[in-house]
Order: sequence, then C-alpha cells, then structure tokens
Amino acid sequence: MTETTTTAPRTEVIDTPKVATGRSLLATAWLRIKRSKIAMTSLAVVVLIVLFALLAPVLTAIEGQDPNTTNTGPDVLDNFMTPGLPLPEYMYPSAQHWLGVEPGLGRDIFARLAYGAQVSLLIALLSTLVSVVLGTVLGAAAGYFGGKVDTVISRLIDLFLAFPHLLLVLSLTPILQSRLRDTPLGQGSFVPIASLVIILGFFGWAYLARVVRGQVLSIREQEFIEAARSYGASRWSIIFTQVIPNVSGVVLVYATMMIPTNISAEAALSFLGVGVKDPTPSWGQMLNAAQAGNWYLSDPWFLIVPGTALVITVLAFNLLGDAVRDALDPKASRG
Repeated sequence: MTETTTTAPRTEVIDTPKVATGRSLLATAWLRIKRSKIAMTSLAVVVLIVLFALLAPVLTAIEGQDPNTTNTGPDVLDNFMTPGLPLPEYMYPSAQHWLGVEPGLGRDIFARLAYGAQVSLLIALLSTLVSVVLGTVLGAAAGYFGGKVDTVISRLIDLFLAFPHLLLVLSLTPILQSRLRDTPLGQGSFVPIASLVIILGFFGWAYLARVVRGQVLSIREQEFIEAARSYGASRWSIIFTQVIPNVSGVVLVYATMMIPTNISAEAALSFLGVGVKDPTPSWGQMLNAAQAGNWYLSDPWFLIVPGTALVITVLAFNLLGDAVRDALDPKASRG
C-alpha cells in the first residue's frame, strides 16, 4: 500500500506598492515654513501682536487703566522744573502703570500702545484688503480679456505707478478727511481711519495688478481654462473660479509684504500730522506726540516704546512675508 503525501500550495505574498499622495501648494508651503526657525519665530511674534491688539480691553482692564484718562496733577507730572514731565516713579514701568505715563497729559502708555495696535493693524489690514481685491480683479481681467480691456487697465497701472506716491497721499488725505466729515462716516474718530484705508488701499493695487496680469497671460490658454470654456462657463465665472485661485500664491505673498508697508505708511502719515490724530491712539500718533512737544529730549522712553513696537511689528511681518514667498516658490525643492 503506497502512502501519498499532500503538500499545501504555497501562498505568495505580493507587496502592494504604496500610492504616492500629492500635497497641495499651500500644504507644501506650510511644511516649509514649519522647518524654518525664522519663519516660525516671526509667525509667533505676529500672532502675539494680533492678540495684543484684540485683547486690548482685557489687558487694560487688568492693569486698571484706559487710554484716554488724563493725570495732570502734581503727584504725577512735574509742575516746576520741566512742566508736564512725568515724575520719576511715573516715567518708567511700574505696577500701577505698566509702561509709565506719557508727558503732558499723563495718560497711560501701555493702554495707548494696546489700543494703538488695534488702530494701526486695522488700517494696515483693511487697506491691504482693498489693494488686494482691486489688484487681483483688475490684473486678472486685463490678462484674461486682453485687447482693449488689457490696454486700458495696463495704461491705468502705468499711471498709478508713475505717481509720486507719498506726495499724493500727503495732499489727498486732508482733502478726503474734510469730505468724509459731511457723510455718515464722519462720526468720531472714524474719519482719519477711513481716509487712510481708502487712500492707502486705492494707491497700492497697481503693482499687484501688473504681477497678476503677467501670471494670467501664461495660464489663460491652458487646458483647464479651455475645458471651462467648452462647458459654457462665462468669462467672469472662469476668472473667479479658475484664474484667480491659480494666482492665489502670488496674491498671498503680496498681501504679507503689503501689510508691514501699510503699517509703516500709517505711522509715517500720523507722524506727519495727516493721519490719525489725538485723542485716537495709534503708534504713529504717539511718535508724533513725542516729537511735537520735544518730549523725546527729556523723556526718551515715550519715544522708545511705540518706536520699538513699530520696528518689531514691521520686522516680523517682513520676515514672515519673505518666508511665505520662499515657501510658495515653485522652483524650490519639494519637502
């Protein structure tokens, strides 16, 4: 009798290759930003500054001060040697006044710095938004439509870029402020804020429009645009749903670089007396107050505080803008 041995069939295990998953441009950019210590540090500083502005009412309530209460008594300000100069115990940081008081009116510097951050950032962000919307829409329209539309918008861009920006802003801001006072916007301290947003935003769109136009010229004949046309999408629909999303990287870089520019512009205009005016706090107005009464000679701390805040803010936004530009660079190596 013969024994038969049955062997089980071998089962081969086949390794399934991993499917490569792509990352979007923004996801790749965020990974690059996270790898940069400078980028993350600048981002952290920007977040802290924004929180400082948003939490101004809370912080000043904890301190127990507000930005408009004056302290002109002889127990706070000197009335003999240098009239209006804070006494030594009120000139510098203390438990009662975290950054001391300002000369002349004795208002709390910390409270005015916090509320000034709100005003300065609000003007910078809103004016940047106005510039970005105008520049993106007009640049995309010029690049996509071409022909007479491109000619008109391009000549308008050249005209705006040829204007002496600072001189125009200095001359037009007081005129616009006087016009706004006769409108519903002319209530309280909103006039200088609205005028700066309109002026800075209206004269800041031309460079972005030129860059966006150049980008759109290179993508308007690509296949996904032709596919949208073949499905019967309108030209404006294609611009807003296909063209503009594909230039969002350029727009984002411009916005991050434009914010510190507008912060500096607001400070410069307020320092020159055509921007935000007392009693509305802003960093530029605080610098103007330190210069107007020559207080920077006898009380340099009053000049150092808003000046340092302005330098740190502009530097942080600039470094973050550089990091965003490098992270969105398609020529950089993918991480």
